[in-house]
Amino acid sequence: MVDGLDGLDALDWARMQHAYGTAEEVPGLLRELGSPEEEEWSGALSRFYSAVHHQGDVYRCTAASVPFLFALAGDGAVAGRAAVVELLVSIGSSADAVGGTAEDASDLSGHFEALGMMRERAEAFIGFAADGDPLVRRAAIPALGLFVDDAERAVAVLRERLPAEPGVVERLRLVEATADLALRRPETTAPARAWLGALADDRALDPATRLAAVVHRARCAAEFDAEATVRSAVALLREETAPADATTPAPAPAPAPAFPTRAGSAPAHLIAAFEDLARRSVVHSPVTDLLRTFHEVLGARLSARTALLAEQLSSGDPGARLDALRMGGEVIRSRRGDHGPLVTLIADRLADPHPEVVAEAAAVLADCHPVAGPARPALAALVAAQRARHGPQVWAAESPVLRRAHQKAVLALARLGDERALPGLLAALDGGADAWQAVQVVTCLPDAAAEPLVPGLVERLRVLDPEQPHMTSEVAGTLAALGPLGGAPALSAVEEVLDRAVRGKRWTVVCAALGALRRFGPAAAPALPVIRELAALDAAADPNVAPAAIATLWAVGADLDEVLPPALALLDDGISFRVDGATDVLGAIGPAAAAALPRLRELLDHTYEWVRVQGAAALWEIGGEPEAPAVLGALLPAWERNPYTARRVVPCLERMGPAATPAAPLLRAHLELTERVDGSGSIEEDEKLLAACRAALARLG
Repeated sequence: MVDGLDGLDALDWARMQHAYGTAEEVPGLLRELGSPEEEEWSGALSRFYSAVHHQGDVYRCTAASVPFLFALAGDGAVAGRAAVVELLVSIGSSADAVGGTAEDASDLSGHFEALGMMRERAEAFIGFAADGDPLVRRAAIPALGLFVDDAERAVAVLRERLPAEPGVVERLRLVEATADLALRRPETTAPARAWLGALADDRALDPATRLAAVVHRARCAAEFDAEATVRSAVALLREETAPADATTPAPAPAPAPAFPTRAGSAPAHLIAAFEDLARRSVVHSPVTDLLRTFHEVLGARLSARTALLAEQLSSGDPGARLDALRMGGEVIRSRRGDHGPLVTLIADRLADPHPEVVAEAAAVLADCHPVAGPARPALAALVAAQRARHGPQVWAAESPVLRRAHQKAVLALARLGDERALPGLLAALDGGADAWQAVQVVTCLPDAAAEPLVPGLVERLRVLDPEQPHMTSEVAGTLAALGPLGGAPALSAVEEVLDRAVRGKRWTVVCAALGALRRFGPAAAPALPVIRELAALDAAADPNVAPAAIATLWAVGADLDEVLPPALALLDDGISFRVDGATDVLGAIGPAAAAALPRLRELLDHTYEWVRVQGAAALWEIGGEPEAPAVLGALLPAWERNPYTARRVVPCLERMGPAATPAAPLLRAHLELTERVDGSGSIEEDEKLLAACRAALARLG
């Protein structure tokens, strides 16, 4: 047994809790962490992160584990020492991130207890940072900047360790720890910046370490010259990598996702999402994390970030180019502004000599399609070249890399509304391979261009089984694609799926079919009998169905006398999203729903801000100008309190026109934000929000 674990059973673990209940298992996990068998200690480590340090949480049982983790980390016979040290640093970092004092947050006592122990045992971390095992050193180095309270001692250790450290990754971490220390202890900022400046200028050092010094010197500065810093970084990147060379070995493929991929075992889109996560978990260059940090430091300086990415994307290392493409996507997803130059740089990689890089460039452009317009010619050229070289069935190519590159390029073109995507989408629907991806973009094409896809969509809908849980999302996606296209064959297929889903009580599919019928409008009147039955479905069966059915009744052409009573009744429902569904229908009805006005006014005082926002929007649609003060009185505070409500608030302000004049300062302030703030995380939704803000301001006159 590891020395220092003797006291494990003296603690009352059963009185402590972790993420999934009692902490009785913790002593066993700690003992297993000391096992010489990798399978045993790695399994215990995984469980510890999952339950005892769940998503960074630090419970009382987590803090109680810290002394025993130190004992494990200090025992040279423990096989997983480096992983234990890394776990300790993670616990301490999470505890430190809380801030404040124990008196401020008594429910976070585990955080403060754990952090105190980390700082009390700072000398142990100093020892780990000089350990003979490079993995232990690598894991321990961040602790030097985070937990050593004696600033002079910390600075001295960091300076001593750098020239003694042979590993580039460890040197990069030492430089980062210096900046962490400067940010945590302001009295060290000036000497730290001076030392980092000296490192950056020291030509005897390797380029990666000097680059780290440049980046972290900027990171711990209140102000810095972004353009000059980027120029310095670019010069060092050029020293770090060779010129572009088509013979450079291709990057290793991403590891298999930790998720079942057997056919029929899970929804296709979920399997694809796990594959993407596995892909993104791979870092190809030792300076990638450093460059991500640099991008964070540069923040809203888009021109500087684009200049940096231009150098990254021209690297002679295809792995570095892959990492750069992902960073470029992160910039576009997180920041507003003119992304045309960056999109053009990414589009240039569609002609890259390495297929993995081409596929990643296409994937980034497909994901960033609302601003990907400048890439349209390059995307079209790639799709045409692939079809010419590999044939019309390249959508289903045997090579996973080629298949991904072609599919992503076709999807990107389709999302840009480009008809040149049509052959690829037809091939997907005809052959069935990865057809779910083609289905997702059908509605992006102009209706006339998408019309040839209707037979394939109808056939796909008829072969998918709505009663199979793993097919639910595919059925729903196909229904959503067919709804806007219309036509008798499409309507018949939707009605057939609705019937099967009702009989099988597949309520998610039922709601999707109702959504499709709403797009058909009065043409779907033959389905009114079943829609009426669903409008009366008890919430106990499924709370989503009745609101969806009531909305469909109105869209299909049911009488006001049939739609208004159940919609009014839902306004008093205890489930907020059912209330929201009712306000949507009532707002669509407009002034004829005047009977709802008293209850809608009451909803402006609802405890949930989303209900207040939805109620206010319906109040405007029904009551108009006289209700403007009350509507604004609900919308504007909700928006200020929760920025994510903007996607509901701003379209209502746009419809209000001059009546929304008091909202002008908020609208202008929102347009000045440099970060994307839409709660869905969608570039498309954020771009729509920006357009709606501009339109609302234009209507104010």
